[in-house]
Amino acid sequence: MNRFDYLRPASVAEAIDAGSAPGSVYLAGGTNLLDLMKGRIAQPGRIVDITRLPGLNRVERLADGGVRIGALVRNSDLAHDQEFAGTFPAVAEALLSGASAQLRNAATVGGNLLQRTRCLHFYDPASACNRRSPGAGCDAREGDNRLHAVLGWSPACIATHPSDFAVPLVALGAVLELDGPAGPRELPVEELHLLPGEDPARETSLRPGELILAVRLPASAAAFSGNARYVKLRERTSYAFAVVSAAAALRLEGGIIQEARVALGGVAARPWRAHAAEAALAGRAPGEAAYADAAWAALADARPSGANAFKIELARRVVARALRLAAAGTPERLPPLPASPLATPKEALAHG
Repeated sequence: MNRFDYLRPASVAEAIDAGSAPGSVYLAGGTNLLDLMKGRIAQPGRIVDITRLPGLNRVERLADGGVRIGALVRNSDLAHDQEFAGTFPAVAEALLSGASAQLRNAATVGGNLLQRTRCLHFYDPASACNRRSPGAGCDAREGDNRLHAVLGWSPACIATHPSDFAVPLVALGAVLELDGPAGPRELPVEELHLLPGEDPARETSLRPGELILAVRLPASAAAFSGNARYVKLRERTSYAFAVVSAAAALRLEGGIIQEARVALGGVAARPWRAHAAEAALAGRAPGEAAYADAAWAALADARPSGANAFKIELARRVVARALRLAAAGTPERLPPLPASPLATPKEALAHG
């Protein structure tokens, strides 16, 4: 591990001042950063520890009905907040789907969103990786790529973003509250992660030194609480990234879908909001024909990036399943493995 300076600022202003210096990184839960440092993939010259900053570890109910989640709130604490889980069940379900219980206890919501987009080749120093070493090339194109992107990829990178939490946030129109050297601003979560293009090393639209202060879910997102689910398909049941995932939320009136929200994970370098799928559902009655049309619309632009053509059909089925579960109604208690087809009502666990 390389030598680095370590600072623990007492305020957001001090953190931004320290984090604006070249080679600086912010440290929160550290579940991704420390792993990358041990592998010498990340070698920061300065670590700015933000874990003691005041006011960033609270979940606040806003007067307009929205919710503000401090960037330092732990994933497990948010998932098991009964009021939050009841209002935004797909978000809680996504959080419970991520990593292991131990990591959820350490990881923060801000850090979860900023974990690196990566694949096996990213971790292998013998492999060419444009994200790790800009201009080196992408060995994933001819390597182990069955789990790679089918939407939005480029010849420079075909990796997928691993966050479960980000997928329903994108679907529900969540917004980031940021602060940095140029002052505070807001950014939709949907615009945080960048597609690779020719420069995959630039992964987010954050400006140098910017710090995530909070994630805000608008009051309008609460209208989907009765019909919202997150489905994650993975190759093992714990501590595995999604092969494909989907968040689906419906606002039903009189047996008709008045509004739909759909986003996919595991298919691109960012959580993928499926606006075309949402449009295909509006004004229709829930049913298999509507789900199939939405699933086809969601993957209309998909194409294999390697040995992963199967993911396109798989993603269609996961979208349809998420919609089917959402239309059936959010369960009062989520299954122990969220959205597992093996779960039964008797196996359900309460959020709290």
